[in-house]
This record gives sequence, structure tokens and C-alpha cells, in this order.
Amino acid sequence: MRWFVAVLAALSILRPVLAAEQPNVLFIAVDDLRPELACYGAKHIQSPNIDALAARGTLIQRAYCQQAVCSPSRTSLLTGLRPDSTKVYDLVTHFRSHVPDVVTLPQQFKQHGYTTAAFGKLYHGGYDDEPSWSEPTVFPKRPGWLEPENVAIIQQRQAAAKAKTGKKKVDQKAARGPAYEGADVADNAYGDGHLAELAIDRMRTLAADEKPFFLAVGFLKPHLPFIAPKKYWNLYDPQTIKLAANPFHPHGSPPFALASSGEIRAYHGIPQAGSINDEQARILKHAYYACVSYTDTNIGKLLAELDRLKLREKTIIVLWGDHGWKLGEHGEWCKHSTVENDTNVVLIVSAPGQKAAGKTTAALVEFVDIYPSLCDLAGLPKPGHLEGTSFAPLLDEPTKPWKTAAFSQYPRSHDGQQLMGYSLRNERYRYTRWVDRKDSTNIVAEELYEHQTDPAENENRAGDAAHAAALATCRKLADGGWKPVQLKPR
Repeated sequence: MRWFVAVLAALSILRPVLAAEQPNVLFIAVDDLRPELACYGAKHIQSPNIDALAARGTLIQRAYCQQAVCSPSRTSLLTGLRPDSTKVYDLVTHFRSHVPDVVTLPQQFKQHGYTTAAFGKLYHGGYDDEPSWSEPTVFPKRPGWLEPENVAIIQQRQAAAKAKTGKKKVDQKAARGPAYEGADVADNAYGDGHLAELAIDRMRTLAADEKPFFLAVGFLKPHLPFIAPKKYWNLYDPQTIKLAANPFHPHGSPPFALASSGEIRAYHGIPQAGSINDEQARILKHAYYACVSYTDTNIGKLLAELDRLKLREKTIIVLWGDHGWKLGEHGEWCKHSTVENDTNVVLIVSAPGQKAAGKTTAALVEFVDIYPSLCDLAGLPKPGHLEGTSFAPLLDEPTKPWKTAAFSQYPRSHDGQQLMGYSLRNERYRYTRWVDRKDSTNIVAEELYEHQTDPAENENRAGDAAHAAALATCRKLADGGWKPVQLKPR
């Protein structure tokens, strides 16, 4: 019995040592952040803190979400399952309705000795997941609009909606203010600035704990409304902001390939139908850029605190935007499609001991790959349900041969028919197949875009004889689905 007690005593001494050797995770999500950043080649954007993170980590140039809208995208990333497995295609379905026992990414870390804490938007609003976290998710309490004239507009719209419906409480969409604001206020006057402060306070207490931590911080901006303190607007000269060079739907694309930007039209001052004029488009782009720089500053504050606490070399940092976003490209705004603008995402990873810090990889990576990658980087086992491939080897060897395709999808209703667009991106092409959701063998339309000469995806080449061989190759890839392109475990 004495030897058993001695073993237990030894293990109790060893446990803090082992915990100290396990890396922390700083998991940063950004809503609607497209890869238009200086580190991605967009030198007109002021993003010094994200750029500095990329310089110390790995920038994944061709990362793709599984569905370009908040809840399905975040669900796929956090469960490691694709939308057809979670059955989450919309903003009102919780994944545990279909996969009740799935172990999420933060839950896996929690089950292996980590404190998992969440601040802001990680899962879609109203659809948080209690088993994922060691403590309740913290949300900042700050008003959306601060300018008096904008507050008055909201009050007027609320009153009008109440008078029309006879209800005391109106739908939030019916009383939204303008699509943008830039009050001359401190960073913490708006929600994301306050969120950064709350997360930093928790980081300090977590740093003092013996247990490793998984700290998840979800910033809302640049999600609509585009609201950021005035000083971030002042970083940009509106006269130099270029409008989208392709304000038209891809030639030859089916009519249902893109959505009609309905999200942005719910805001005051935005036309309910038709095109957004150039003057308003330039203001909207200016506002979006201001929000990007505001979020960059908030991210910088997190990273600076990590350095101050001397935790940078002990922490895996992951920065991701939940999907892309259109700023007038293809004549549309927002996300909700399978095009490159919507599916291509920001993904930057920095890990202790990585051998190729500061490098960019052109390997095809998917959001479902983040879960197994973090398990590998932290030395945790990978659950058997995962539908992605760990990209951890790319942090040491960015040019390593990798997946041959990345897969995305988007549901659409057209003329009473329920469709699903299944899209794949390979080295040179994007191929999208629209099928009847009741009969996937019924192919309603196809799209094929050649990225060497048409990176903006302006010309559907599916019917072009010159691309017949490429179309056949993409069809074969699509027939096989995502499983054949996954790499074998390390």
C-alpha cells in the first residue's frame, strides 16, 4: 500500500510540470473578415498586428470554409464535421440536434486538462454550446450605435414597427440603424474594444493557473453594421478606395449562383432592391476597412498581453475569419454563395517550435482541418469523428505536397426547387455542381472557373470546349467527394 501512495504522490508532483509543458491556445475568431489584409498582399489595408502575427507564424493563403455563412461555418470548424454531417445549413439549427454527443474542439481540450474560456462570438449568436467551455461565455455589453442621430433613427424605426405590428417588442431587423458609424470615441466605447479588455483580464488570471488554457475570443467586426471609432476611419482616404472591378454576375452562371445581398439591405439608408450606387459603395468599403483596422488593433492588444505575460513561446495562436465577404464583387455584397470571395478565408497559425515561421503556404486547407491540427500541435488525441486533415506538417514544411481539393457548399431555393451547390477548389479551377436536394443525381447546373486567367471568377467555362478535360477532372473529383483527397494521418 505504501508504494501505491508513493506513486500517487509522485503523480501529483508531476501533474503541474506536465501541464506547464502543454501549450496554451489563443483562438481568435473574426466575423466576416475576408483575406484583404496587408499580409495577404492588400497593401492598402492597415493591419500591422495581424501582419506581425503572420510574420511569426504561417499564413495559409488558400484556406476555405465549408459553408459561407456564420453558423454552418463555425459549426464545421468547431465540430470538425462538414455541413452534411451536422445538418447545419442555416442560422437556426443547433448542431446537437443532429449530432448530440459530438465532442467539439474546445470540449476535447477541456476533457484533456485545459481550462476553456470563451469571450464574444464563437458559436453563432444564441447557439452557444455549454459542454465546450469550462465557464459561461462572456459577451460585452455595449450599445451598437452611439451617434445621437443614429440612435434617433433606431427609435423612430422601432416606433414605426410597433405601430405597424401592434406588438410591444419588434424584430431587431425592423429597427436597425444605418449600416455604418464612426463616432469619435475610445476603443472600449464599442463592443469589440470592451471585449478585448475582458479577454485580457481573463488571460491574466489564466496565466497564473497551473492548468493550460484554451482562450477563445470572437470579435464581431467587420460584421455589419460597420461601426468603428473615428480614428480608424481616418486611416483611409476615401478618394483612393477602389470599387469592385467586376460589378456583375459571372457570365454564364446560373441565376441562383449568388444571393441578392439581403443582409445589408436590412439597414437604414440601403436600397431595398437594385444596385448600390458608387458613392454609397465607397462609403461602405471605407467603413469595412475601418472595422478591419479596429479589429486589428484589438487583436494586437491580446498579443501584446500575451507577450507581457511571457506566454508567446508557450502558446499556439490561431486567427481565423469565419468566411469571406463580397464588397460589390459580382454586383453583390455579403456572403451566402460558393464563389471564391465568399469561401476563401483568413487563416494564420503560430505555434511554439514551428520550423518555417514567417512563411506562407499555398496548400489547400479547409476549416475542418483546424480541429485535428490543434490536437496534433498540442499533443492531444484526435477523436475518430473528424472529417479533416491535420495541417500541422505545413508549419514546418509549407511547400509539402498536400490535398488536391477543398470543398464548400451552399443551399439555395429557386423556383420552388431546393438546391445544394457543392463546390470544390483545386490547384487551378473552381467547380460547382448544383443538385436537387431530394435527388443528388439530378444535376441542375454546373460552373467552372479557371483561376490562372480569371481569378475573379467572371467567366463560367463549364460549356467551353477548351476546358472540357478540366471539367471532366473536376466532375470526377466531385463524384468521389472529400474523403479520397484527405491525407493519411502523420
